[in-house]
Amino acid sequence: MTNPWIEDTPLSPIDPDEFTAVLLGTGTPRAYPGAAKPAVAVVVAGRVLLFDCGADTVRQLIDSGLMPQRVRDVFFTHHHYDHNAGFPDLFISSWRTHVGIIAGRAVPMRVFGPQRTQDIIGRFYAALEYDIGLRVSYNKSDLDGARIEFVEGNSGVLLDEDGVRITAFEVDHRPVEPAVGYRIEWRGKVLVISGDTRPVPTTVEAARGADVLIHDAYNAAWLREISDQNPELAVQVTNPAKYHTTTLEAAQIAQDAGVRHLVLTHHIPAPKRTPAAEASYTEGMAAVYAGRVTVGRDLMRLPV
Repeated sequence: MTNPWIEDTPLSPIDPDEFTAVLLGTGTPRAYPGAAKPAVAVVVAGRVLLFDCGADTVRQLIDSGLMPQRVRDVFFTHHHYDHNAGFPDLFISSWRTHVGIIAGRAVPMRVFGPQRTQDIIGRFYAALEYDIGLRVSYNKSDLDGARIEFVEGNSGVLLDEDGVRITAFEVDHRPVEPAVGYRIEWRGKVLVISGDTRPVPTTVEAARGADVLIHDAYNAAWLREISDQNPELAVQVTNPAKYHTTTLEAAQIAQDAGVRHLVLTHHIPAPKRTPAAEASYTEGMAAVYAGRVTVGRDLMRLPV
């Protein structure tokens, strides 16, 4: 008989041969229904790696069945708040055991990212000092789980173990700098996550021959229409586009790199969840890119 005080929690099994990307959040800094703040979980080699950590990440990890307690390694692409504001919640939630379901993290969390990552995420960590102290001294939480190990790098291999190789490459998200994307390789398969960026040659090179490319995107025509209808907000509407990539530019990157499957995320503006809206959002891409295009949605699972 199940203990009556343990809520049912869907725990997704992890196949050690699985290589899957789970879109935890496909949204932007703007708050709107149906799209959490950016985060991608990568299930590979029997582990769960996290790329970016928006404010909704813990809830999305639970709803996906992956659970925060499985996350030890977190990779940041850059430090806009929509990509890192969920870190304090993740740090504590991954450390705390879900009684009867899954053990908490009993080892230091490893945090990877471009330069300044330790400074910025370290401040989140410092803000938790009082809470962490109580959990160690009073709740007897595992001391090793209270620690963070940082690895910074704007380019090059940041992790290479158990056959998983993760390489950072610089992108252009100025005025936010540095910013990076990631190439994840395992058993001959390749997944690339662009992070937020203008179109840059480094993305094409990193995505060369990739099985899946997850790239940020905005629809330029839609954005112009919104700006024209709201002239008093034109700067606020159009300025973010200056450091992102249009749907057609993402298609060209995927075509130039020979990518098998292009997945759009960080939608600006977010299309409705209808075939007609998605067709309008991706209009013109098929003329540029011959491969498969998917409009990313929250909790979507993408086999690599």
